[in-house]
Amino acid sequence: MNLSWSFDATTIRLLSFAGVLVALACLEAFFPRRKPEQGRLHRWPHNLGVSFVSQLLVRVAVPVTAVALAALSAERGWGLLNQIALPPVVEFAGAILLLDLTIYWQHRIFHLVTPLWRLHRMHHADVFFDVTTGVRFHPFSILISVMIKLATVLVIGPAATAVLVFEILLNATSLFNHSNLHIPVVVDKYLRLVVVTPDMHRVHHSSDGEEMN
Repeated sequence: MNLSWSFDATTIRLLSFAGVLVALACLEAFFPRRKPEQGRLHRWPHNLGVSFVSQLLVRVAVPVTAVALAALSAERGWGLLNQIALPPVVEFAGAILLLDLTIYWQHRIFHLVTPLWRLHRMHHADVFFDVTTGVRFHPFSILISVMIKLATVLVIGPAATAVLVFEILLNATSLFNHSNLHIPVVVDKYLRLVVVTPDMHRVHHSSDGEEMN
C-alpha cells in the first residue's frame, strides 16, 4: 500500500480545514447573523479542544485513514466500484453521493438510538451557534463515525481521490452550516437548494424536539 497517500491526504485535509475555519471566522466577525452572547476566548478553546481530543483518539484507535483504505481497496479489488466498469465521472460522483448518503443516515441514527443520542447531544448542547459548533462532537461519536466511514469505503470501493474530496466537502460544509454568518434572505433562498445554509440548519439545533427532528 502506498502510505504517502495517507500522509498527503491528511496534510491536504488539515490545510483545507484550517483555511475554511479561518475564512468563516473572519466573515462571522464582519457579517454576524446575531450578536455573540459569549466571547470567542471563552467558547473556542472548549469546542476546538474537544475536536483536538477527538482527533487524537482516532489516531490512536484507528491505524488507517479512509483515503488510505480506499487506495488499498483499489489495489486489492475490494468493494462494489472496484468490481464494475463505470465512466470515471460517474464513478467519482456516485462515490461521493453514496458516502454522503451514509453520513446522512448515520446522523439520523444518532438522533434515533438513545445511547448514540447521548453522545451526539454534546453537539446540540452548544447554546450559541458559530463555526466551531461544526467541530463540537463527542470523541466517541467521532470514533463511531470514522468506523462507519471505513466500513462504507470497504463496501463501496471508492477511489481515494473521491474519498479525499468528500472528506474536504464534509468538513467545509459542517463549518459553513454551523457558522454565525449573515446571508441575505434572497441569496439564502436559492443557496439552500444546493447546500445546507446556516439559517436552514439552525432550526435543527432547536431545543424543541419536533423542530429539531
